[in-house]
Amino acid sequence: MGRDRLTVFDTTLRDGEQAPGFSMRIHEKIRLAKQLDALGVDIIEAGFPIASEADAEAVKAVAAAVRRPVIAGLSRACAGDIDKAGAALRGAARARIHTFIATSDLHLERKLNMTREACLAAATDAVLHARRYTDDVQFSAEDATRSDVDFLCRVVEAVIAAGATTINLPDTVGYSTPDEIAEFFSSIIGRVPNADKAVFSTHCHNDLGLAVANSLAAVGAGVRQVECTINGIGERAGNASLEEVAMVLRVRPDRHPYDMGLNTRALYATSQLLTELTGQAVQSNKAIVGRNAFAHEAGIHQDGILKDRRTYEIMRPEDVGVPSTTLVLGKHSGRHAVQKRCEQLGVALTRFEVDRVYRRMVSFADAHKHVTDAQLRAIVDEVKTGEAAGAAAPGQAAPARVRPDLHGTVAEPGYGHGV
Repeated sequence: MGRDRLTVFDTTLRDGEQAPGFSMRIHEKIRLAKQLDALGVDIIEAGFPIASEADAEAVKAVAAAVRRPVIAGLSRACAGDIDKAGAALRGAARARIHTFIATSDLHLERKLNMTREACLAAATDAVLHARRYTDDVQFSAEDATRSDVDFLCRVVEAVIAAGATTINLPDTVGYSTPDEIAEFFSSIIGRVPNADKAVFSTHCHNDLGLAVANSLAAVGAGVRQVECTINGIGERAGNASLEEVAMVLRVRPDRHPYDMGLNTRALYATSQLLTELTGQAVQSNKAIVGRNAFAHEAGIHQDGILKDRRTYEIMRPEDVGVPSTTLVLGKHSGRHAVQKRCEQLGVALTRFEVDRVYRRMVSFADAHKHVTDAQLRAIVDEVKTGEAAGAAAPGQAAPARVRPDLHGTVAEPGYGHGV
């Protein structure tokens, strides 16, 4: 029996691009859209056409350039926005209009100055209007998780009756916890009589660091579309990270028996392209695609990895497109890692030389944080050619030796602390 298939709704080009520092020009959006296509996402939300002429042109250009995925355009629940989105999507092979309105009393009263009844009417009219352009209409209830559940159920029932085929109930400000999200979706899906006529979607923000956990909880409660972004970019603290959701499903099918239909080997390349286009680096310790995600410096960890990488890696780097595990040489590294790196550099060392190279490397790393291949070679050369000349008399400490190519002093510690 196959696993349930989840629809991947990527909003890197819309919600992600709204984040400060992440804006992209039209040709850059097209490059990323083509990479998202190669990754295998189902839906690309290409922009918010009413926001600017450039955004409208970007949606139009992406729709023309990328033909397999559904191309979505965002619109508020008003005719002008929907007409603009419909025009931008006219050339798409498969088009979706994504229309939204806030449903929480806080937003209705303080932002929109609108009654609940006016909101309900606007939502219904928007879906009916969007259906003039496409049969694929998504409705989002902004700030859904802070909305009155009874009223939200009325809205969801009405927009499904009007023709919405996907219902997104976003945690717009990242306020919820996984148990709340699960209860929330279970309640809505259970109470809305025509819920089976639409696909429910989750769109979680990361203000409390729970976007991925909340998305997975929503899926467990019956949601079958996950909205996410590459590298988790987006408004404020960002959105659910596509690569994290995807790899949770791959690594833990026992707990999350779902498939996203993605080519996960393209995850790293997609992440790197986004970094290239925006100039915004991924944090080093970012799960899945961060520089340190498959890097090991601690001697105990390096020793385990060299014996069986499953000891400290729950997924293979090649499964996400990372070339290989990296053993970083630093002050926490062990002899085995040093010896292995020397072997990879084509350097043969005796057991005595390994010990001397290791101790000098650790001392250097104490001052310089990490050791490059060139610096390791210099240390090896020093050990092989200079030990006899620099040896201390019995009972005396060996002098510290300065090497310009090492950019510092190499002093030999009394004890190593690797494994």
